[in-house]
Amino acid sequence: MLTLVLLLLAIVLIIVTTSVWKWHPFLALLLACVCYGIGSGMPPLELVDTISTGFGDTVGKVGLLIIAGLIIGTFLEKTGGAMVLAESLLRLIGTKRIHTALGFIGYVVSIPVFADSGFIILASLNKALTRRAGLSLGGTAVALSMGLMASHTMVPPTPGPIAAAAILEADLGRVILIGLCTSVPALLVCIAFTKYMGSRIFIEARVSEAEDPAEVTHRPPVVKAFLPILLPILLIVLASVAAYPTRPFGEGTIYRVFTVLGNPVIALFLGVLASFLLPRKLDRSMLGSSGWVGEALRGAALIILITGAGGAFGEVLKTSPLGEVLEGWITTVSPGLWLPFVLAAVIKTAQGSSTVAILTTASIVFPLLDGMGFDSASSRALVVVAIGAGSAVVSHANDSFFWVVTQLSDMTVQQGYRLHALGSAILGLSAFLVLSLLSLIV
Repeated sequence: MLTLVLLLLAIVLIIVTTSVWKWHPFLALLLACVCYGIGSGMPPLELVDTISTGFGDTVGKVGLLIIAGLIIGTFLEKTGGAMVLAESLLRLIGTKRIHTALGFIGYVVSIPVFADSGFIILASLNKALTRRAGLSLGGTAVALSMGLMASHTMVPPTPGPIAAAAILEADLGRVILIGLCTSVPALLVCIAFTKYMGSRIFIEARVSEAEDPAEVTHRPPVVKAFLPILLPILLIVLASVAAYPTRPFGEGTIYRVFTVLGNPVIALFLGVLASFLLPRKLDRSMLGSSGWVGEALRGAALIILITGAGGAFGEVLKTSPLGEVLEGWITTVSPGLWLPFVLAAVIKTAQGSSTVAILTTASIVFPLLDGMGFDSASSRALVVVAIGAGSAVVSHANDSFFWVVTQLSDMTVQQGYRLHALGSAILGLSAFLVLSLLSLIV
C-alpha cells in the first residue's frame, strides 16, 4: 500500500512542480526520483547508482535519435522545406478540401518539426487559404492543429514516441506502423469535427499584406523536401519487416542491408545527410555552433535531459517493489491498454506537456508490462501508441500549444476550449478506439 501511495505522491509532485510552480520538467522528474526512492527505503548510494544508470541508459538509447530528428526539422524549417511539403500536399489533396488538406499538411510537417513551430510556420498559409475559400478560421486552424498533434504524439521520429519506445524496449519500426495506422483514422474523425464546428463558429481570417507564407526566396524542390522525412521512416520500417519471424526477405544480403540501414541511428543520420541537400548552397556557418546545427543541438539538449530524467524515474520504479505490489491487481482487473492511455491523459491534462506525460507514463508502466501481458514486440508498440494517444488529451490553457493556436487564429479562450481543447480530446479518444481494434489483430 505504501508503494502505491508513494507513486501517487510522485505523480502529484511532478504535476504541481511543473504546472503550478513552473519548474523545468528535468528538475521535477529528478526530485520525484529522489523522493520516491528515499520513501521506498532505497539506500542513498543505491538510489544514486539507480538514477545514474537509468539516466545514462535512456540517453544512450535516444540521444542521437533526438539530435538527428531536430537537425532534420531545423533544416526543413529554415530552408522553407516545410512550406514546400505543405503546398505539395495541398496540390495533391485539392484546394476544395481545405480542412482535409490542412490536417494532413500538419500531420506530415509535425513528424520532423515540433507542433508549436509547425503551426507558427503554417499559420499564414492557413489564413490565406481560409480567406480565399470563405471558411471559418476556427475550423481550419483546428484541422491544422490536430494534424500537427496527431503525428507529434504518436508517430516517430518525434521525440516523445521515440523516447517511450526506448523506455519500453519496443521495436521502433512497429511503433511507426501502428502509430500511422492509429493516428490517420483518428485525424479523419477530427477533420469531420472541424468541418462541423467551423460551420457553427465563424472566425474571420484576417490577412494583412505583410503576412506572406513565402519568406524563403529559394525553396528546395519537393523531392528534396520529402526525402529527409520519408527515407529514415522507410528504412526503419523495412528493417522491422525484415526482422519479422517469417523473414520475408530471407536471411541473405538483402536482410543484412535492411538491418544495417534500418538501424534507427543510421536511418536518421542518413535523413540528416539528406537534409543537407535542402539549402541552395550549404554554407559552413550552417553547420557551426551558432548556425542551424547549433540551434538544433541546443533544442535537443533540453529534450534529452527531460528524457534522461524520465528514464531515471523509470529505473527507480523498476528497482522498487512496485511491479510485485501491482501484479495481483493487474491479473485480477486486466486493465490492458486502458491503463497507459488513462494515465497519460491524466498527466497531460493536469500539467500540459505531452512529452512529460509520455515519459512519465512510460516510466511508470514499464515495470508492469510483463504482468499485463505486454511481453512481445507488437504488444509493447501498442502500449507506446496508447500512451501517445493519451498524451493528446486534453490540450488546454496549461499547454503552450493551446495558446499558439488560439492567439494565431484570433480565437477567444472560450472558443479555444470549444474548438482546440475538445478536438484534442476527440483525437485521443478516437485514436484509442482505433488502437483497441488494431490490438485484436496485431
